[in-house]
Amino acid sequence: MIPTVVWGTGNVGRAAIRAVDAHPALELDAVLVHTPAKAGRDAGDLAGLGRTLGVPATDDVEAVLAGRPRAVVYAASGDLRPDDALADVVAAIRAGAVVVTPALYPLYDALGAPPELREPVLTAVAEGGGSLFVSGVDPGWGNDVLPLLVSGLGTTVDAIRCQEVFDYSTYEQEESVRYLVGMGQPMEYEPPMLAPSVPTLVWGGQIRLMARALGVELDGIGETLERRPLDAGVTTRTMGSFEAGTQGAVRFEVRGTVGGEPRLIIEHITRIHPSCAPDWPTPPGGGAGAHRVVIEGRPRIEVTVEATDEGENRSAGGNATAVGRLVNAVDWLVAAEPGLYDALDVPLRPAVGRLGRRRP
Repeated sequence: MIPTVVWGTGNVGRAAIRAVDAHPALELDAVLVHTPAKAGRDAGDLAGLGRTLGVPATDDVEAVLAGRPRAVVYAASGDLRPDDALADVVAAIRAGAVVVTPALYPLYDALGAPPELREPVLTAVAEGGGSLFVSGVDPGWGNDVLPLLVSGLGTTVDAIRCQEVFDYSTYEQEESVRYLVGMGQPMEYEPPMLAPSVPTLVWGGQIRLMARALGVELDGIGETLERRPLDAGVTTRTMGSFEAGTQGAVRFEVRGTVGGEPRLIIEHITRIHPSCAPDWPTPPGGGAGAHRVVIEGRPRIEVTVEATDEGENRSAGGNATAVGRLVNAVDWLVAAEPGLYDALDVPLRPAVGRLGRRRP
């Protein structure tokens, strides 16, 4: 069994605890929390498992890393604290751990990441013998391994579009929804996540990753952005009220251009309520969210994935699949050489030993 630490217990961390507990090759060794009120609580309670796991959460990072865990699922957010997230991840790698995380967007494309991110990671790998694999929580597989797999089913490929279509009304991360993405803010507010070049910073690595896999050279990467106000005020279960006239929907694209045409597109269509921007694409059947890959070519291929988890927290299904991709890579990474890996290196693997399996 591979002793594994889950660092963070928010939307991603809860799913990570469940995934580690279910994996036949992994053993939950520790859970790190930032909020003092969570320290001492059992991991099973924090993850909503309905049973205890005998692993109390702790906020003592130094003590956990001093135990040299073999693997760390770093589930703390890097949205508003990228430098701190990098420092945490580097410390875990230096302690000898294989680290998987969605927190460091620029490292989606490990080869093309900025030197100021690559060099600390590679130095930590050399010093501690750990590894790092970063894949997105939006989820990453929807913008790399899934479109690449599906592209191989066609005869010709004109363009690849990866879509996230999502209703934020039950998303349990208010700070990111209101201030990072700008939902409920005046239309003149400039959300940090939507500022020029930021979408490319976040998702450009996945565009470059797909281009590299397909053997094409990009002319460049561009962006489009559209925002819509709410026609009427709405109230959500988790975040309260959003006033009429404030931002209620966002649609943007990150576009990789090949031969003068946009050929690789990552598109996000997000709302705080289904009534906003009803003319934009919606999840099938009126659901809360879906991830879709469209291969324009011959034949035209469209694949839509819907996932559900955690009952009313309708965002949880996407989080759970993103976490599944990361956690299911841990034993592969442990067996591999220490290094910095990306989605083209790490295979998507079947759920060996988990069909019909439930832990007591």
